[in-house]
Amino acid sequence: MSVLDKLLPEFFIKVDREVCIKCGQCVKNCGFSALMQDKDKNVKPIHEKCVACQRCMYICPTKAIQIIKFPGTQKHNDYWKPEYIKNIKKQANSGGILLTAAGNDKPYPVIFDRLLLDACQVTNPSIDPLREPMEIISYLGEKPIDISLEFRDNKYVLKDNIKPNIKLNSPIIFAAMSYGAISLNAHKALAKAARECGILMNTGEGGLHKDLYEYSDNIIVQVASGRFGVSPEYLKRAAAIEIKIGQGAKPGIGGHLPGYKVDNEVSSTRMIPKGTDALSPAPHHDIYSIEDLAQLIASLKETVDYSKPVGVKIAAVHNIAAIASGVARADADYIVIDGFRGGTGAAPAMIRDHIGIPIELAIAAVDDRLRKEKIRNKVSIVAAGGIRHAADMAKALALGADFVTIGTVALIAMGCTLCQKCYTGNCSWGIATQRPELVERLNPDEASKKLINLIRGWSLELKEIMGALGINAIESLVGNRERLRALELSRETLEVLGVKPAGR
Repeated sequence: MSVLDKLLPEFFIKVDREVCIKCGQCVKNCGFSALMQDKDKNVKPIHEKCVACQRCMYICPTKAIQIIKFPGTQKHNDYWKPEYIKNIKKQANSGGILLTAAGNDKPYPVIFDRLLLDACQVTNPSIDPLREPMEIISYLGEKPIDISLEFRDNKYVLKDNIKPNIKLNSPIIFAAMSYGAISLNAHKALAKAARECGILMNTGEGGLHKDLYEYSDNIIVQVASGRFGVSPEYLKRAAAIEIKIGQGAKPGIGGHLPGYKVDNEVSSTRMIPKGTDALSPAPHHDIYSIEDLAQLIASLKETVDYSKPVGVKIAAVHNIAAIASGVARADADYIVIDGFRGGTGAAPAMIRDHIGIPIELAIAAVDDRLRKEKIRNKVSIVAAGGIRHAADMAKALALGADFVTIGTVALIAMGCTLCQKCYTGNCSWGIATQRPELVERLNPDEASKKLINLIRGWSLELKEIMGALGINAIESLVGNRERLRALELSRETLEVLGVKPAGR
């Protein structure tokens, strides 16, 4: 190997010999083989293989391990950052595309952090959620503009046929993450938690494993360009159906699940041969216009006897308002808009980091456009990509979303430490892997309890925020941008958001 082929490690593993008891747990638990033991059972790090998943640090009984950034000596340069130089060297060695995972982590402005929520004081008193009812139940699907009632058999009944809606106890949906990209145990945990909390989880584009059939009432199934696992039975076993057009982490390109993640179970569920790469084309080859999309929506609705909402997932891009308007007119019942900080199991780094727009701008633009066109009632808007906590959720709702999805947050609750190496299939936490010895580390019952606690915590915090705003029903928060103020945002950004500057 030439010196030109060598790269400095990204991380440095420090083992305290005085504290280490040579139990070997760190070696057994590292999915990336970054630790080994010599003949005397001394732990030897292989720094080049470390990805800072931190499993060894958590598992070490004496806390003898530290992982730090490798102490490099590169001359400081604000333009040629160490990351760029490292990536150039990697591509000079490989000649390939550089992959990454999770959401966009570049230092773009975070608009959520520049938005402040209002609070009531004297003339419009706040509401105490501990003593007064707070309604956060939400319904996914098209809403009628008005309804007609008639009195029949000593009770009032609806005269109109209302399109199917799904009741959620909180405006939260577990984001689309496919079986194959994440493990079956992770899927089971999400499904269990969704049922317990009265919300929904999304299978992603990898089909529905038979072990999840019992959770059908709390599952959204996806129809993506690859049509993996799609059949009439698959569609009928879901509470809702979602057509995936785009993804925030990789707008304009398709999906790719490496063959080494396609074992027997993934093969059966996705209906593809074992060990083959699962490739989703960038476009749906039967959708080249809004009319084509409308035809697919109609076909899916007909397949399930018009009994389930059918939504469409699109990436947040520059012309998002016009695109969403077309999707609404194509008779979608809900639209998922995925911002550029949305997570993924694998994406080209150049795509993830440089294509798309923030979810805050996209949601505001879409809500404004649909209201102006008087079709806002036709769809529920779901904000995806970069929701980190309950305050982000409240701000997304105030900007115009009816629901939010959480993916990265859910994975973190199950143990993920954001090492961003999901695409390798070596996840030491048993989440983004199909290796049996790693998958078994994630107990779906324990993980589901973490997720249930998370949803309950967020729901309580949402009620506290609503109480501070003097609002006791979620409908009064959705699209209520008057309850937001912006700090240190440009005039152009304020115009898109429809939010006043702080102090006004």
